[in-house]
Amino acid sequence: MRVRSELDWRTVARDPGNVLDREGVSVEPQDLWSTPSVQPGELIFLSEADVSRLALTDLEILAAVEDGLRAQGLGAAKLEPRVHLEPDPAFRGHFNVLRGYVAPLELAGVKVVGDYLDNHALGLPSELGLLTLYDVLTGMPVAILSASQLTDMRTGALTALGARHLARPQARVLGHVGARGTAYWNVRLLDHLFDFAEIRVHSRRAESREAFARRLETGLGKPVRVTESWEECLRGADVMVEASRLESPQPLLRTRWVEPGALVIPYGTMSAVELTLTDAMDKVVVDDWGQCRAGKFGALRAHVDQGRLTERTLHGELAQIVVGERPGRESDSERILFWHRGLATSDIALGHALVEKARSLGIGTTLELELEG
Repeated sequence: MRVRSELDWRTVARDPGNVLDREGVSVEPQDLWSTPSVQPGELIFLSEADVSRLALTDLEILAAVEDGLRAQGLGAAKLEPRVHLEPDPAFRGHFNVLRGYVAPLELAGVKVVGDYLDNHALGLPSELGLLTLYDVLTGMPVAILSASQLTDMRTGALTALGARHLARPQARVLGHVGARGTAYWNVRLLDHLFDFAEIRVHSRRAESREAFARRLETGLGKPVRVTESWEECLRGADVMVEASRLESPQPLLRTRWVEPGALVIPYGTMSAVELTLTDAMDKVVVDDWGQCRAGKFGALRAHVDQGRLTERTLHGELAQIVVGERPGRESDSERILFWHRGLATSDIALGHALVEKARSLGIGTTLELELEG
């Protein structure tokens, strides 16, 4: 039997405006599971096909990830530093291991996801992995989820929620470099919030950028402009997203392209920005400073290593802005940079939303642990 929570964590938004498309009103305390709990020794498995059948709406995705951010901002979550495993450089790929705990959900989670550059040649997503969820009161495994679509959706949601707080409300032009799995959800969820007048896309391979644009046009119901260069895609855009897949750091996003009022969101594994980029910013925001200040990968790794980005020069974390502890955008002329590495808490929150919907619809496979006393 689940333990009834003493606190209703969903009523703690400091400002109703911080609650995405929902009113910040009090509700009666309730059980954290909205559907019948599984029996002891049972857990649910969700395949990629199951995740597709669940068809989470844009609002469901954004709300789940925002709930994870709010828990982080209120100190009701724990993030362990991510770790990497690179089996052999010849394989041109590595594994990321993300771990976290979200108190309002009474869940801990571990995601192991591979990131392989050449998977496209095999017809595979670049990022493949599994998320496991655990009941923090007992340590009981609760769910196993195939994590490719989950990773794409939660990354896109974090990009969009960052823009919600950091881009100009009247932003009209989006420039997006990269056509990796997360790219679709970046653009889709950003456009859900901003309804851009122009969307530009670019990627290294012509066939990938054309296919990416066609998929977006089908999903969004509006034209998408395919560009031939980074500059054509990004220069003058109100929101500039860099989600490239470089083999080594290359300064392809030029600082001089960033105009007053722009929001820049670089999150490629290998840096594609110039060292001068942070110098030109009025604010630099991250998703989790603990992860950003360490490790070997990331868009601003060199900026941290060379002391250009420090805890003193950092404006804050997105979660602090979500709960009102730090301000977001304060003027239309600010140049702002948002760097996100990816949060285990986002994986857990979105995984929880998928599991809850799966239980309510009878989707997924129940597995028996066959526990012994």
